[in-house]
Amino acid sequence: MNRFRSAVNILLTVVFFNCLPVEAGQIALSPGQPEISAPDTGKTGGEEGLTLPKAVELALQNNPRIKATHSGREIVEAQLREAQGGKWPLLQFSETFTRSNNPVFVFGTLMEQGRFGSQNFDIGSLNNPEPLNNFRTALNLKWPIFDQLQSYTRIAQARIGQEQADFQKELVKQQIHFDVVRSYYGVLVAQERMEVAEEAVQMAESDRRRIADLFQSGLVVQSDLLSAEVQVAEFRQHRVQAEGDRVTAYAFLNTVLGLPVQTPQKITGRLAEKHFGMSEAEDLIGQALKNRPDYGRAASAVRSTEEGILGAKGSYLPRVDVFSSFGINGRDLASGSNNYAVGAGLTYDLFEFSRAGRLDKARAAKSLASAEQEDLASQIRLEVIQAYQQYVTARERLKVAGQTVAQAEEALRIVQDRYREGLTTITEVLRAQTAFVRTRLNLLAARYDCYVGFARVLAASGRLTDVQPFVS
Repeated sequence: MNRFRSAVNILLTVVFFNCLPVEAGQIALSPGQPEISAPDTGKTGGEEGLTLPKAVELALQNNPRIKATHSGREIVEAQLREAQGGKWPLLQFSETFTRSNNPVFVFGTLMEQGRFGSQNFDIGSLNNPEPLNNFRTALNLKWPIFDQLQSYTRIAQARIGQEQADFQKELVKQQIHFDVVRSYYGVLVAQERMEVAEEAVQMAESDRRRIADLFQSGLVVQSDLLSAEVQVAEFRQHRVQAEGDRVTAYAFLNTVLGLPVQTPQKITGRLAEKHFGMSEAEDLIGQALKNRPDYGRAASAVRSTEEGILGAKGSYLPRVDVFSSFGINGRDLASGSNNYAVGAGLTYDLFEFSRAGRLDKARAAKSLASAEQEDLASQIRLEVIQAYQQYVTARERLKVAGQTVAQAEEALRIVQDRYREGLTTITEVLRAQTAFVRTRLNLLAARYDCYVGFARVLAASGRLTDVQPFVS
């Protein structure tokens, strides 16, 4: 019984240490990593309104993509701990029961149990022994001293996996910064388009009333009144479309923030004209190849394949293990004789055809990763050029749009005065009204494209780490 209790105590001790919590510093989230907050489904803007920095803060807390990167980091940390476990010994506990009348089994078991005597040399009992029970309690230890560089390779690749997870997290953060800028100013431009559409309706209705008065006085024909009514209907359609775009813009913003699409928001501010400093395209390309997280991740992938080559070469080396075993053999759980064994072993595969294939596969994986990194570099250069040219185009459009709004407003005033004097037709008035509204919408679009274009340049060059350039 003492033997049984000892075995149970050993088993419980091993289980207890295996179930201990992970040490501090090895928790799921890495040190310094923010906790994932539950989505705030309340009115995020508050009484003072939702600012751009606050929107970014909410998105980085609640957006599902950020939560996914945290989970990805947990996975690679667990993979690292798993790989590091391969360097440590394996300790196993076992309890087995065997009953047999096999002559060799009976002979050896009696010796293991310490019960072999002279009577057991009887030829009859040797050839036809009675069935024998054997309970064996054992602790077995196996320690890989050198495992052909496999543990080293797995640990190195797991550490590189941590770097890749960090690059992925930074990439997602910059993408969220861009989406917040795009959606936040998308709401502002949608609101201002709604205001333009509302003012256009009011302007058209005012002209319709004035033309109706002229028609009642017999100064204009009925076709002029009908044309004015058509203009009012068309501008009302624009207002309906602008209202739908505004609702969609709010839904897009809430989606980026990780909130329900119908969460009420209070956004203040205007889409003001702003000048952004811009480097030359070649400088931006250099910054992109230095700062882009996806390019850094591609470089890490190449390094990981290099470690894979080293691991494949390790299969040409011998393997060295040490082992030990301590056991108790008895006819029941309360009695028995103990024994132990220790040893070491060296294993060398003289011929294994598959290891050449593994090495070729690892080399091909490195070639693939290098080619993908090179292709990504080309794509990054193209993205930078495209983003740069889009921003330059938006900036030039903004200059032109600012001038044309004033010109269209003055042209409308002149045409309306001429129409009241009977010097032009209603067609010219409606054309001038439409041109004035269009130029105002073009100005808003140019300002929005300027903001988003600059954000796209920062994202393409890997520098969209905050939104201060847009609010300072």
